[in-house]
Amino acid sequence: MTKLRHIFSTIVVAISLTGCHELPDYDNDVQGNFDALWSIIDQHYCFLDSKGIDWNEIYKVYSARLNPSMSREELFNVCSDMLDELRDGHVNLSASFNTSYYRRWWSDYPQNYQERLVEEYYFNFNYRSIGGVNFGILHDNIGYIRYPSFDMALGDGNWDAIFVHLATCDGIIIDVRDNGGGAISNVETLVSRFITSRTLAGYISHKTGPGHSDFSEPYAYYFQPTAEPHIRWIKPVVVLTNRSTYSAANNFVAVMNHVPTATIMGATTGGGSGMPFSSELPCGWGIRFSACSLLDAKGVSTENGVAPTPGCEVDLDPVLALDGIDTMIEAAIAHICTPQ
Repeated sequence: MTKLRHIFSTIVVAISLTGCHELPDYDNDVQGNFDALWSIIDQHYCFLDSKGIDWNEIYKVYSARLNPSMSREELFNVCSDMLDELRDGHVNLSASFNTSYYRRWWSDYPQNYQERLVEEYYFNFNYRSIGGVNFGILHDNIGYIRYPSFDMALGDGNWDAIFVHLATCDGIIIDVRDNGGGAISNVETLVSRFITSRTLAGYISHKTGPGHSDFSEPYAYYFQPTAEPHIRWIKPVVVLTNRSTYSAANNFVAVMNHVPTATIMGATTGGGSGMPFSSELPCGWGIRFSACSLLDAKGVSTENGVAPTPGCEVDLDPVLALDGIDTMIEAAIAHICTPQ
């Protein structure tokens, strides 16, 4: 993991250095703060071209809404609406009175997850938990691991305890539905349990200049298998996803998509493959945005999400859920129990 952290640290430094060029001083007024925000995104946001966004046209549309006498709240709303054009949950404008957030990347889709449904009808609330990660054994001798956030860091001893408990299972389900992301290092820790050799996890490409197409050559990054005597899982694994599987969780799915023993099942993830970076406007508002892109092992951007394995698309049936049936879990169990 040390090498991976070094790569990310190097990229953060590179982004910081590219952030130092051609940024004029802007006045701390309505026009100056708007222009500063627009320019930061114009020069440093990494998905303008790939998303087909005409940022110059966006400037014309939203600058027309400015008024020199408008309040801070009114200016914030104009800026927030402009940032929504990026369609990116990693883009946030933060003031003392509000934080902007683009929600339609998940709000326009079925939720496909009910926490109580799983805890009550599949475990009768009798499951094990370590550091916020819940686990247990379902019917048909299938193990289940619920990882709600990659902000939750489990050590090797924790993961060994989980896999020892599930050791007799014929396969496991890793449920990352509604997992909004966290630390890439925690992704690496979990993936290391399912690989047997050094594995290409993907590529990282960052902005090198102000042009929309100014990017570095992609840096390859690799994950190593967990070291002996720690436990590796070589039996089948199904990763359950929904649209709210985002950011680092999206990265986890992208990496597992190329693990031979793994199947991705559920709905296309929410994406969020841009690594966030922060800057500031003259008025002190903070702007967080995607500054470099994570690509999968085939060099493909996963900003718009990772699709399930072909033939493994499944949604949660809300009618059957009333009877205690999670159709996505049932599909995963059936898949593991069916000879491939």
